[in-house]
Amino acid sequence: MAKINFGGVVEQVVMRDEFPLAKAQEVLRNETVAVLGYGVQGPAQSLNMKDNGIRVIIGQAKEDKFYWDKALKDGWVPGKTLFPIEEAVRRGTIIQYLVSDAAQKILWSKVKANLKKGDALYFSHGFSIVYKEQTSVIPPDYVDVIMVAPKGSGASVRANFLAGSGINSSFAVFQDATGRAQDRTLAIGIAIGSGYLFPTTFENEVHSDLTGERGVLMGALAGIMEAQYNLLRKHGHTPSEAFNETVEELTQSLIRLVDQNGMDWMYANCSTTAQRGALDWRHQFRKAVEPVFDWLYESVVSGEQTRIVIEANSAKDYKKKLDAELKEMRESEMWRAGLAVRSLRPENWKKK
Repeated sequence: MAKINFGGVVEQVVMRDEFPLAKAQEVLRNETVAVLGYGVQGPAQSLNMKDNGIRVIIGQAKEDKFYWDKALKDGWVPGKTLFPIEEAVRRGTIIQYLVSDAAQKILWSKVKANLKKGDALYFSHGFSIVYKEQTSVIPPDYVDVIMVAPKGSGASVRANFLAGSGINSSFAVFQDATGRAQDRTLAIGIAIGSGYLFPTTFENEVHSDLTGERGVLMGALAGIMEAQYNLLRKHGHTPSEAFNETVEELTQSLIRLVDQNGMDWMYANCSTTAQRGALDWRHQFRKAVEPVFDWLYESVVSGEQTRIVIEANSAKDYKKKLDAELKEMRESEMWRAGLAVRSLRPENWKKK
């Protein structure tokens, strides 16, 4: 592993040049990777591996017509590369358990019954293993239990792969029954197109992932945007002005500067007025949200967030309630204003 200095802390990471695709292909030469679930991560990881010359099959319930048809559309062939869940497990040697966290609990008895000695049970999230008291996912001692967790959505995993860049991924070995668990893990990590791989544990992955999703990556971001937009509207600013100052400038300009060279570089390339205000107010916002993040992390580690997820996602009317919540967000004035603002971007002019 390469030693990289991350802000004064030296960590070991696995780069593509030290574990090239050719090595991954050799490690996986006699393996059949069965990807269970064709929802979020399943399509991206399976197609990337297929494009990289890995033997891949899909396990998907035919009764779930949307995802079965999605697999058909992507070229998977029933009876050859597309099978019901149980048969895919029997045919596979590395079983990628990529159905939703709630579905992992529901399907576990069927998956476990078809695992064979020497198989590898693969996850892209530590959820089911770490919170086994709630999920009942307890693997037998005769299989490897491994994880590669891409730090991006399935859509990004595929798009970045096609662009030649890749998404960084964490990896971990929870149980090494064969003596080959780490090689299998790293090989899969390279085969799905990871930019680089950094080590973690199942516990650390799920604690950081659940915190990140509920925090900066999604929950906090949406909440802060809504708060600022509503404030500006309350003080008489138009929807277009409020949206541009809250979302559009962030996504179309500032975040790109952060991506290129970091937050300080973005500050250095803004007006002096913006610099001074941002440098002062970042401390106020940090102090304001630190208690919320403490509360959030405690809720994640305690398993309370797991309970909420399983309870909500297992409900028969979950999809109906989800659609209602997303509709409420989509039809709010802020995001209707966003739809109009996006339509006015130069790249959309030719479409009119």
